[in-house]
Amino acid sequence: MPAQLTNTVMMVRPVDFGFNAETATDNAFQRQPSASATELKRLVLDEFDEAVVKLIQAGIKVLVLEKGDGLPTMPDAVFPNNWFSTRHDGTVVLYPMAAPNRRIERLQYPAVERLLISKGFALSSVLTIGPSVSEEKFFLEGTGSLIIDHELNRVYASISPRTTLHQLNNYAAKFGYELITFDAFDAAGQPFYHTNVVLSIGDRFAVVCADAIPESQRANVIQKLGEGREVITLSFQQTQASFCANVLQLAGPVGETPRIVMSQTAFNGFSGGHKARIEQYGQLVPLNIPNIELVGGGSARCMLAEIFLPNYN
Repeated sequence: MPAQLTNTVMMVRPVDFGFNAETATDNAFQRQPSASATELKRLVLDEFDEAVVKLIQAGIKVLVLEKGDGLPTMPDAVFPNNWFSTRHDGTVVLYPMAAPNRRIERLQYPAVERLLISKGFALSSVLTIGPSVSEEKFFLEGTGSLIIDHELNRVYASISPRTTLHQLNNYAAKFGYELITFDAFDAAGQPFYHTNVVLSIGDRFAVVCADAIPESQRANVIQKLGEGREVITLSFQQTQASFCANVLQLAGPVGETPRIVMSQTAFNGFSGGHKARIEQYGQLVPLNIPNIELVGGGSARCMLAEIFLPNYN
């Protein structure tokens, strides 16, 4: 399969899900729930389970991480891609999170490792970018912050309080990536909290809210994205109201077209013309996750931690 794609993802069952006031300070996508805490958890667990089933039916291999005994409350655990990622060489990378109540999600790492090994994945090393729980100001939130081009060995990242240049340079130097940084502002002029809500790249296409990038930086970003890929541009409305940039292309079963995972909200937000262009590159797999999106402020891509590790099963 192309280096850009994997057919395996890890997801975390959101047993503690709730509105996270610590992340809401800079995540403009989050909204207070109208449902009670008990009802919200029921709705979200149903959304999660249905999403897992739909992904498996689409031919994606899904590893579900359950919460271990004795761990503290983790309201955003459903978004594991922010605190760990994996590489083709067998490396697992752990990241420094901005919100203190999200840093504790890294306490799940031993369970992540056990689950991966039980499924035949080979881990060669664990690399930590920055401290785990101590107070500091240099953050980098995994593949929320980093859009990795595995084909051309590049990383795209929009600078924000959760994606600092200090840690970007640290990360790029460790792995030899070309680093392409830019600013990205929403329609109100505020920085987008993560790169993956304004940009996604697949093996032969990219979707991006070009208008979010200042004109002085835009041409360079679009030119880089267009090297070997079709660039599909999105409006602010599609990006902010529908999470249309928060999509993920995954490999399908052997001999089949790739899958492009998105939320039902994003699917509805794409115009007919957009859908036709994107469908050239894979089967669309929409997941119905309205409460996870509305309260958590993240969408389908945020729920999926890609597993690129070697597997000898």
